[in-house]
Amino acid sequence: MVDVQQTPAPGTTRPRGRRPWLSPAQGRALMAILVGLLAASFLLFLGIPLAALLVHEPPQQLWSALTQPDTFAALQLSLITTTASTVLSVLFGLPVAWVLARTRLPGRRLLETLVTMPTVLPPVVAGVALLLTFGRFGLLGRYLSAAGISLPFTTVAVVMAQTFVSAPFFVNSARAGLEQLDPRYEQAAYTLRASPFYTFRRVVLPLIRPALLSGMGLTWARALGEFGATITFAGNFPGTTQTMPIAIYIAAETNLDAAVALSVLVLAVSFALLLALRLGRES
Repeated sequence: MVDVQQTPAPGTTRPRGRRPWLSPAQGRALMAILVGLLAASFLLFLGIPLAALLVHEPPQQLWSALTQPDTFAALQLSLITTTASTVLSVLFGLPVAWVLARTRLPGRRLLETLVTMPTVLPPVVAGVALLLTFGRFGLLGRYLSAAGISLPFTTVAVVMAQTFVSAPFFVNSARAGLEQLDPRYEQAAYTLRASPFYTFRRVVLPLIRPALLSGMGLTWARALGEFGATITFAGNFPGTTQTMPIAIYIAAETNLDAAVALSVLVLAVSFALLLALRLGRES
């Protein structure tokens, strides 16, 4: 049976759709230009301020500022506290990542939100929360004070503040690595009568090493740049709680050259860390 509605009348032509104003090749070229402009603008937005730090002062003045005793003390304290907070983040964060990735506990979504919360909180809010908890009259601090333990405005407070804001980066990275790991590797180890601890140490950890290294690097870098929670909970005491970000903030108020020198130093350390992580992933 012939569909008369779809059959054109004799002597007429079938109507055609509207012709596009750009050919496919021209559309692809226009899209490539637009993407290139947006990407170049964003890269310049990131790169120009960093370049301004490097060209603001001659190398001689930068080196002179970096060799000052206060600068060395702030750098030494930052390296010690940052490393300590990273170790604590790995020690306590890896079990948390395992629980979130491999168990289905009631309220797991709430736990995931709790772990991620410090990454979205303003750092000053984190510092106030720590002060209200561990301060002299805080929720737990009153009992610590009764026992002769004082945490605020000490080097320990710096480590606590850095751990609070940076540990979620390691937990989330380790959790992602565990979730992406094929469980058949562990099952194969169990069939060979390997213990759970042996399987975790010799099978799981090597397979998720890139995720762990990435999380450790992000945690270390975030702890190195921590400012708000540290100055709120630990204060600013040179040699005790004055880390590099605090030293930069204080120097910027009186001596811009010293602030620039410290900023260049932090920039160099962060760049070296990120480069090492990239090379470690490729190796």
